[in-house]
Order: sequence, then structure tokens, then C-alpha cells
Amino acid sequence: MPGPYELSREEMAGLLAHEPSYRVRQVWDGLHTRVLQPAEMTELPVALRTHLEEVLAPSLTEADRREGDEGETIKWRFDLHDGARIETVLMHYPDRSTVCVSTQAGCAMDCQFCATGQAGFTRQLTTGEIVEQVAEAMRAARPRRLSRVVFMGMGEPLANYDRVWGAIVRLHGDMGLSARHLTLSTVGLVPGIRRLAGEDLPVNLAVSLHAANDELRDRLLPINRRYPLTVLAEACQGYVQASGRRLSFEWALIAGVNDRASDAAELAAYARPLGAHINLIPLNPTPGYGVLGTPPEGVRRFRRMLTDLGANATVRVTRGSDIDAACGQLATAAPKPQSVRLSSRMHRSNELR
Repeated sequence: MPGPYELSREEMAGLLAHEPSYRVRQVWDGLHTRVLQPAEMTELPVALRTHLEEVLAPSLTEADRREGDEGETIKWRFDLHDGARIETVLMHYPDRSTVCVSTQAGCAMDCQFCATGQAGFTRQLTTGEIVEQVAEAMRAARPRRLSRVVFMGMGEPLANYDRVWGAIVRLHGDMGLSARHLTLSTVGLVPGIRRLAGEDLPVNLAVSLHAANDELRDRLLPINRRYPLTVLAEACQGYVQASGRRLSFEWALIAGVNDRASDAAELAAYARPLGAHINLIPLNPTPGYGVLGTPPEGVRRFRRMLTDLGANATVRVTRGSDIDAACGQLATAAPKPQSVRLSSRMHRSNELR
């Protein structure tokens, strides 16, 4: 059975072929604009609601839900129909709510400091499974409005390009989210970045950089061996010119690895010509990578070095590390026992600017 967000509008019309034509609009808007379950669409006849509940059953089954930041951060672990699992994170802020969605079950990029990469790749998510994560977060955010979606959860979005772009089109055109409030993250899949430059929706692009010389980046992110830094910079420049959006670089600070003065100099020199904004994130602990993140004073010092070199940099406040919801921690292992009160600061904290 298809999930509620798996069908296109044309396929929905086929499903409702024996109903009056306006039922298609009612059901489509109910799912996307009002983000309702079929049973909640009270303008529909009871028999039709019952039928839709059966044929449009959810694709995502909640296996675990954990809260941090005194309820301001929520992480779900969802089971999919074939036994694959993903995680999704909702973050509340005073003026908005943001959801971090997964695009793959697992990840094949093999970044060793990332829990998802350590777990390996299971499969691509469908467009419907991606959109349904956003719908779940929208419902959970009420009465607050979910206004931002970041494709920074499990998986490499540009390695699942067609389905991810299909989700972006749906989120923008049917769920009312502005392109400037949609952010794609990539470890540097150059063909995907080049393809993105040809699209008509100028979404934000965030590149997980983590090293600005090829020798170190080859070790931290194996994809760099295929698309080295000069090739990546060329693709990023093309996207900036085509979209008019400012590029972001993600930099997880790893003690003694990429937090030295030489690293700051290389990063500033790489970012300045691209006009890129640098998001500094202290490395979050994962079971398979024993190196520690840079301590707070070292993070502040690294930022000062960057700004002194003329680069634009922000330090992200980490949220949700105690519920394994922080940057690089999303995986599908059984959850740890949860304390009575969770109060850490999590994941993709400050919005991407």
C-alpha cells in the first residue's frame, strides 16, 4: 500500500476516480496544506475516510520518541515498511520550528566521525517517506508553525537526488515552505551540486567541509578522493552564481585534527573567494570514533582566527547530544535509558545563515 505522501496528484486522482473531481483537491490539501490524517478530514464522507485510512496508511511507524532541551527538541526513530529505520529531529526556537530530515536509511559516504556513516547504507528513501517526516514534524509542532526544513539527517541527499528534489518541490509547492527556508547538506557530491545549479528553486546549500587541504579531507571524508577541493570549489561557485544564495560550510571541530592555526588559514583562504559562511560545530561523540571534539575555548579561539583572517564564521550551540540527536549522531541503535530531565543544547542549533 502507498503511504499518504507517496502518490503524485495525478495518481491521487486515479485513486479517487469514482469520486467527484473536487475530492482530489480536498484530500490533497488536507494532506499537504492542513497536514491531516485521512480520519481527520471531516468534510469527506465517512466511507471515503475509512477507505483512505486503509489505502493511505502511514509509511512511518514511530518506534521511539525522545525529548531533550525541556521538550524543545524531539527525536523520532521511525520504522519503515521493510524493516529499515531512520531518525528525524524537530527543534523549537522562540520564533520558529525546524525539522532535520533523513534522505537515506543509513549512508554510504563512510565519514568515520559520523554515526550514520559508521552504520553503513541500507537504502534510499522515497519522496513520500521524506515528505512524511516533515508532515509528522508539522503536526508535532502545533500550534507553532514549522518554517524550516534542513536535509541534514541520515544519508547524503545528493546521492538520492531525484527523490529528494521531488520532496523539495512538494514542500515548496504544496506545503507552502519558501525555497530560502529549505537547506540541502552534502559532503561534496559535485555532480549533484552542478545539477542543483540548474533547478528553478534556489534552496540553500551547506557543504560539510571539515578540512581545507586534500590530504586531511581524503582521510576524514573519502568522497574527496573522487571530487577534490578545487573541483568542489568550482561546483560551489557555479551554484552561488546560479542561485544567488550564500553558501555555507559545515566544520566539525576535532581536537588536534582540524582546529589548528594552519587549518584556520586554509579554511579562510578557501571560503573567502566563495563568500561562504562557516558554521563551526564542536565534534559530537560517536561510538566508532574515539577522537574528542575541540573544547569550548578552542572553538572560540578558532573562530577568532577565522574572523581575523576575514572569514565569516558562527559557532553553533550544540543541542540534544544527551539523546543522540546532535550533528553526526543520528543512527538506529536501540536508545539509551533516558534521564528524567534533559537539558542539553542540540544539533543544528543556530539557523543556517
